[in-house]
Amino acid sequence: MINRIKEYREKLEISQGKLADLCYVSRQTINAIENNKYDPSLQLAFHIAKNLGIKVDDLFCFEGMSES
Repeated sequence: MINRIKEYREKLEISQGKLADLCYVSRQTINAIENNKYDPSLQLAFHIAKNLGIKVDDLFCFEGMSES
């Protein structure tokens, strides 16, 4: 799964630590998700999207699927 967390987070000038605090996870968790080393739970994916002000389907896509 490919994600755009870093892109949206940096647009909002939010650090990994701040996003982690808002989502009740560690900074290391956000880092692992951004680097495609960990796929978040559905609940966490929705928390991340909400805190970045976007829809979850704009934040994640499966590899091989075209973005439309």
